[in-house]
Amino acid sequence: MYKTMKSPLFLPLMGGVTLFSLGVTTTLTLVSRESSALESTPVRLTSTSTAASPNWPAPVATTAGGDAFVHAAAASVDAVVHVQTASLVSDQSNPWLSMLGMAGGRIAQGSGSGVLIDEAGVIVTNHHVIQGAREVRVNTSDGESHVARVVGSDPSTDLAVLAIEADRPLPVMTMGNSDKVQVGEWVLAVGNPLNLTSTVTAGIVSAKGRNIHLLEADASREVFPVESFLQTDAAVNPGNSGGALVNLEGQLIGINTAIASQTGSYAGYSFAIPSSIVAKVVKDIREFGRVQRAYLGIQVQSREPGVVVASTNPGGGAREAGIEGGDRILAINGIDVGSFPSLQEQLSKHRPGDEVLVKMQRGQTRRDVVVTLTNRHGAPTLNPMSSNTKSPNAVPQMKQLEAAWGVKLGPVPDRIRENLQLRGGVMVTDLRNGAWAQQGIRKGFIVLRIDGSPVTGLQDVERAVARAAHGNEEGLLIEGMYPDGSRGFAGVAVPDVKP
Repeated sequence: MYKTMKSPLFLPLMGGVTLFSLGVTTTLTLVSRESSALESTPVRLTSTSTAASPNWPAPVATTAGGDAFVHAAAASVDAVVHVQTASLVSDQSNPWLSMLGMAGGRIAQGSGSGVLIDEAGVIVTNHHVIQGAREVRVNTSDGESHVARVVGSDPSTDLAVLAIEADRPLPVMTMGNSDKVQVGEWVLAVGNPLNLTSTVTAGIVSAKGRNIHLLEADASREVFPVESFLQTDAAVNPGNSGGALVNLEGQLIGINTAIASQTGSYAGYSFAIPSSIVAKVVKDIREFGRVQRAYLGIQVQSREPGVVVASTNPGGGAREAGIEGGDRILAINGIDVGSFPSLQEQLSKHRPGDEVLVKMQRGQTRRDVVVTLTNRHGAPTLNPMSSNTKSPNAVPQMKQLEAAWGVKLGPVPDRIRENLQLRGGVMVTDLRNGAWAQQGIRKGFIVLRIDGSPVTGLQDVERAVARAAHGNEEGLLIEGMYPDGSRGFAGVAVPDVKP
């Protein structure tokens, strides 16, 4: 499966990334846990870096006693949730499904962690934890289970926001300031490794601003990785992804994301997305549904040490402020940026249109300039929604769906509903040779959930298809039961119908 390379190599798996180097095999693993692994395209690892921060403030604690750990754990453990996912995996053994464009296959179970940041049920986790999931469930520390809604996700930072509905205020974690974190500072990692819920481990911050080239750029999907990880030696294992990195005040300073390992399990190093990035991404997703990413408008010549400008973009903020090729960027708003990842981290706090104070050096002269940040297109305005994004309010008509699927749906007869004690559902009343029949669904099947959302009537089927189309999904997970009480599920393609 693997082959030796003369240069370091990432081999992403579903939940894992393997790094090979000469003599020693090291693994950088996305720390979600999956029942099965899927190979994807390798990405080359070229270097790592740390941000230079000579003016770090005093640490939270210079020593860590039992009381400090107990306080931090008590303040954070109840706010960390267990995230479980169900994903539809294509059945490669049946070529007919692929030829027909069917989305059938088996269900892969996944497991990760998340952090409650709003008592109303808002959760931050990793994008890779929920990527491709047909159903996301969240188990809180008191044992309650909730179906979660994906509010939004950002593959560029590997972050996602979930929401659950609870009948009471939920415990939340206070957002800390990762800019104030020191190398050598004690931290706790809180999560659900290996399905061991509410697990707490301790370590220190061993580096800041670490760029491990974990995320892969994809301009076609507007994925432009932002990496400036906190590196720690707190024990983190598969299932910790999306969990909390906590300081001794019990504040969230990072989201645990990856580990470095020879085996796929913890072997000394773990990596967390700093809270400075987390806070901005969450805020943008909640307000706009997408991240409002800001740019200086420069091309970088040298990334370490410091950030040396190769050129500036026409009409960009940097050129307008007088920055030229050969200039060295030293700080953003008074925070030193000794590496390209640390520059990315500081810019990630801002939106297009924001003004930042840039400390730069030209020759032996240093000066401060004010730069107006822009979006990717060079305009100082918020990023527009994608032009090919389908309106979530556009709902296809049931007749169109039935024709595309080769199925007829109707209400569940009262007798059957009462016998099975159902509060909703729709029944397959007729079936032709189409997508549903080819997936093994029989007449009389009662649809209870689609992609994890309850189905109470035909309008819920229409809305589920609209949501899937809006998210550019290819398949739907259909769950239900037959009148005899036997249960079943199937994956069907999202029909290409116009509302």
